[in-house]
Amino acid sequence: MNDDIKPSGNEGSQHSQFALLRERRFWPLFVTQFLGAFNDNAYKNALLILLSFGAASWTSMEKPEVLPHIATGLFILPFFPFSAMAGQLADKFDKARLARWVKALEILIIVLVAVGFWLHSLPVLLTALCLLGLQSTLFGPLKYAILPQHLHTNELVGGNALVEAGTFVAILLGTLIGGVLAGLNGGVVWIVGICFIVALGGFLASCRIPAAPAPAPELKISLNPFSETLHCIGLARRERSVFQSILGISWFWAYGALLLAQLPSFTKTVLGGNEGLVTVLLAVFSVGIGAGSLICEKLTRRRGKAVEPGLVPIGALGMTIFGLDLALGSPASTSGMEQPLFEMLHQASTWRIFFDLLMLGGFGGLYCVPLYALMQQRSQTEFRARIIAANNILNALFMVLIVVGASVFLWQGFKIPTLLLCVAVLHGIVTIYIFSVVPEFFIRAMVWLGWRRE
Repeated sequence: MNDDIKPSGNEGSQHSQFALLRERRFWPLFVTQFLGAFNDNAYKNALLILLSFGAASWTSMEKPEVLPHIATGLFILPFFPFSAMAGQLADKFDKARLARWVKALEILIIVLVAVGFWLHSLPVLLTALCLLGLQSTLFGPLKYAILPQHLHTNELVGGNALVEAGTFVAILLGTLIGGVLAGLNGGVVWIVGICFIVALGGFLASCRIPAAPAPAPELKISLNPFSETLHCIGLARRERSVFQSILGISWFWAYGALLLAQLPSFTKTVLGGNEGLVTVLLAVFSVGIGAGSLICEKLTRRRGKAVEPGLVPIGALGMTIFGLDLALGSPASTSGMEQPLFEMLHQASTWRIFFDLLMLGGFGGLYCVPLYALMQQRSQTEFRARIIAANNILNALFMVLIVVGASVFLWQGFKIPTLLLCVAVLHGIVTIYIFSVVPEFFIRAMVWLGWRRE
């Protein structure tokens, strides 16, 4: 850690996680990440809405309803071939300098978005969306690998909690604002303008990130994405607790991706609600994850640990319980008529869904933040970014597999509540497997609860 950014004395042990937001060793990275997540989701959601409601003006293809799925796939696609490259770059070069190059690329991509709207060219707009996915792919490993360089070990949970909470708030705001802008007259001008300002703000924030020297400057970059992907996963597998943490994180993102993908259909066909209710449900889930993430630091300090693996089983149990209740508490049938949001707020079943989503998100925060901190803490410094790249690859793979699996499941005629029930049960099975392979999680949970001595 650089002397100019390192806290003096015992300050690191006395820090509240929110105090990090005032320190240069953290706030520029936080702002850079927040603005990047906002831009990704603002543009992506605006484009999805434009394609959903005005596909005829963009393409002559026979089934334009598949365009939103194509767009989502293009955004995720770069994670597979380029994550390993991103990990190598973050291990070989100074991460702060690399962050500035990545954010400069984001500005150029928004310029390409402007060209796409000006030419009314769907291929250009989809290319820009894919490039934004590439930019996120490049930023991911350096974002998480830089935290252990700038933070003390006992600040990792708090730092990760702030990053996770900020990410979900940014996703929520970007999704909402992107949707609003897409519905305005002349909305494309607003979309380009706001995304450009946000990208510029992200670049300026990245310029304030303190230096993070490369741990492996002698590393030779491999251009073979397949072999390097396998190599990154192999590095992650060297430490069992690290690899199982990655599997746990990947499952969390898969579960979250499924919920977010099914939320609009769940609201319309199961609850009988409208777009307003979708927004409220998304906000409740995001607030839950943010709150759960921030609470992690307080609960970790209860036992005086830098990282508390014992919170992971508690988070997993809560996710299973409230995931099951979300499925079982869904109305058996609706009138088939779309109900206004105000009327739905008078129904006890709606508040039960709110509570389930809030708690599902809250326990999700307890579940994922310690896993991120554990992955960072126990990864070897010289290839930590490549291990995080392996995490990103598996995250994307799990998300694609669960969305494809859910689509096949629903195509066979099953209902959304049944899908949610099956996934909640699967969540319990996945976490039991992880805890059986790495008993430390369960043992630490018993210690944290006071059922077993240190």
